[in-house]
Parts: sequence; structure tokens; C-alpha cells
Amino acid sequence: MQTMSEIRVRFAPSPTGKVHIGNIRAAIYNWLFARHAGGKFLLRVEDTDLERSTPEAISVLFDCMKWLGLDWDEEVFYQTKNVKRHLEVVDRLLASGHAYKVEKTSRDGKTGVVTMFRMPKEGVIEFDDIVKGHMAKKAEDVQDFAIVRSDGSPIFHIANVVDDIDQRVTHIIRGDDHVENTFKHICIFKALGAEVPKYGHLSMIVNQQGKPYSKRDGAAFVGEYREQGYLPEALFNYLLLLGWNPGDDREVLTREEMVELFELEKVHVTAAMFDPKKLAWMNGEYIKKIPPAEFREILIQSAVERGSERGDTAYSPRLPEEEPSAAADIPLRPDPSSATDLSDADYVVPLRSELCEKGERVAWWDYLAGQVQVRTKFLKDIPDAIRCFVSDDFPFDEKAVEKRLKKPGAKDLLLDLVERFSKVADWSAPALEGVVKELSQGGGMGPWVHPVRVAVSGRGEGIGLFEMLQLLGREKTLARLRKAAETLCA
Repeated sequence: MQTMSEIRVRFAPSPTGKVHIGNIRAAIYNWLFARHAGGKFLLRVEDTDLERSTPEAISVLFDCMKWLGLDWDEEVFYQTKNVKRHLEVVDRLLASGHAYKVEKTSRDGKTGVVTMFRMPKEGVIEFDDIVKGHMAKKAEDVQDFAIVRSDGSPIFHIANVVDDIDQRVTHIIRGDDHVENTFKHICIFKALGAEVPKYGHLSMIVNQQGKPYSKRDGAAFVGEYREQGYLPEALFNYLLLLGWNPGDDREVLTREEMVELFELEKVHVTAAMFDPKKLAWMNGEYIKKIPPAEFREILIQSAVERGSERGDTAYSPRLPEEEPSAAADIPLRPDPSSATDLSDADYVVPLRSELCEKGERVAWWDYLAGQVQVRTKFLKDIPDAIRCFVSDDFPFDEKAVEKRLKKPGAKDLLLDLVERFSKVADWSAPALEGVVKELSQGGGMGPWVHPVRVAVSGRGEGIGLFEMLQLLGREKTLARLRKAAETLCA
């Protein structure tokens, strides 16, 4: 009986330059199992395919694991450095009669001598899978298999088992596409007189049609999700739930909760369906958890980077050279419109967010960040989401313009609102909403909200309209409404 302190698991990928989400889910389960038990999580690089397992491919693997917070114990174990040991064990198997050499002809017509493992011809190979339960197969149904190629290089089966023995692995948690290999490997362990590890085979990740999830279904590699703006915490959390749950309705978990709750016995036997919409939702939930000051920094940096890409000096955070009021004077719920206009070229300053830690500018950015954060699913969407706030040079969505501004009456509606908004004494979201509510006479505000949003932002979606108008300020809002009425409406 293994004690908790003796548990040793391993993640043993073959680096190819891309890390599949199915493989990294196995790593996550191994990592959580080890951390929950107070055991060891080992990383073994099965790099015997020298053409594919390049230093660059191995670097991608390491970077991926570090990005997800999958730290490992002990030094990385490279399979290529253990080849001598693999062949020494093969000699033992040959001497004991558990292996033999035979001449075989390959598909390309070349003949050579390979070493085969001799399977037992009687009895049953069986084991208790931690996930799937009792597994059994007649030994006679498993054919002898090669363990050394004709060129003298060891094959996966023998290398895998010998490395598990040398690393003192106690539990092997891997995909259920390895079940057939497990029957073979158990026989090698027994032939060597070694203790057989406990096995747990994870169900496959499938698409909406129940077929194995692949790149044809969307992003299939960790690097792709990173490039698309997913947070590592969100991807980790979502992949954990593909085949496991904490036993209640919780879905967003802290890393500490995951470690505390994870048990292999709770892993599902059935295949796990990958749902991109659920992952996007979870990413949004983790974005909401970013500390406000940190999210404000992300927002400002997004503006800076987009402005640099476009060569647009107007597209940047700005600050008046002479601060209009001290930070201590900022009310808890400031009117962002009172801050200096972002597009005023007289107030260009170096593009560093710490300059916003003054006066009314920090209040403006905090207000904008608070509105954007709760609606953001991907960090990569932030530059487009805030562009209308930091530049007058923003594109108009053609479909939104056609739907909201080209219909009869849109021009008169906008010009009427220009007149009404210009009379608002308190330029705030509640006051502006009150104007539209009065016009709607108790009905829906959609007929006013949608065209105004497109007119001032170019987009059909975004933060709340009235909060948007408060952030833009009186002068900019009225100017954009007039311009849209004259140039975009039918």
C-alpha cells in the first residue's frame, strides 16, 4: 500500500513544437494529484525522435508548462540519456527468455533483426484502473511486440517502462488511448520483477459530434489559446473540468481549491465534450478577477500599443501638463467628463501609465476600466473596445451603420438628442438616461440607445451607453452625434 508521501507521478510528452490540450490536461491531472497527495510531479521528455524533438520544441514545452503554472520536482529526465540503460534491460530480457530476436522485413523492403518481447500465452492480464475500474484481457489476445528496432534503438514500450522504474513512478495517469499499451507494459514490469504502478486512464476530449477533438474543430494547442488572449488560469480551470468536478456546482476555482479537492476517483469515465463558448465564458470570469489597478494598467498599455502600431499619436493616454486638481480632491464617484479631452493635442505626454496616477486622469481611467472589465472576454479585444474613448479616429461597423443609422428618422432622432443633451446640467450617466427614458414614455429605450451608440463609437456593442457618454464628455458626445447625423444618416 503506497503512502501519500511516496506518490510519484510523471508527465512524459514527446515534444513536437506544439502542446495539445489533451496532453496538457493529463499534465494538469498529474500535477494536481501529486500536489494533493504531497507527492512528486516529475517531467520526463521522451525525446527519442530527434527530428521532431528539437531544442526549440522542448523550449516550447517548458514555456507552456511554466505559463500554466505547472512546476515540476527534481531535474528534467531526458529519455535519450537513458538509452544505454534501456538496452541493458533488453539484454536481461533476452537472457531470461522474455525476449527474442527475429529477422523482419520493413515496409520499404529492408530486412533487419529486431528484438521482440515474448508475451505470455496463458492467463489473464488485469489491473484495477483508478478511473475506469477493473480492466482485463486474455494474454493470448496480445501479440508479441517489438522493443528494439533493427538499427539498435529502443522502442517506446521498453523505454517507457524502464524510465518509470528508474524514476520510481508509483502512479501512471495518461489518456485512454494507452490502455492497450498498458496491458503490454504490465507484462514487461512483471518480467523484470518490478512492482507494477497503479494506472488511471483519462477519457478523450471530443468535439460536439463526439469525435476526438482536433485542430479541425478549432484551436487544439495551448500556444493557440495563449495567442488568442486566454488567461492561463482560465485554460487550466477549464481543462480540469473536462472530466472532473468538485462534487458541487462550483466551476471557477482557485488553484488552492483545486489542489485540495482533486481526487482521481472523481474523474469521469465518459468522454469530455469541449465547449469553446464555456471556455470563453470562463476566461471572462477570470478577467473579472484581475485587480482593478492591474486591469487599468492593461487598459492603458493596450491604448499605447495600438497607438504605436498605427503610428497614431492621438491614440494614447494623455494628461494635462498642469494638473487641474490634486488626487486627494477626486470624489469617490467622479464625473469622468470633467477630465481633459484625450484627443487634445496640446496635452501629449510620454506614454507611461504612471503619469495617470494624478488628479482626474486616474479617475477617468478607473471609471473606464471598471466598465470594460466586466464585459471583457478576451484581453486582445480591449484595444478595439476602448478606441472610441481615446481617439476620434475609429472605424464604423458597416452593418451597424446600415441597421441603426440608415433607417428613416435616424437623423432627426440624433439631432433632437443633441438639443436635449446640450441642456443637461449634470453630465452623468443617470441624468442622460433620464432624458431618454422621458422620450421613451415608459417603453423600451432601444430605438434611441442603438443609433446613439453607433454614432459615438462606431460599434453596435460595448459598455453601457450612458456610461459611455459620461466618459466621452459633453463636447465630444454632441460633436459625434452631429457628425453622424450629417454624414452617416440617410
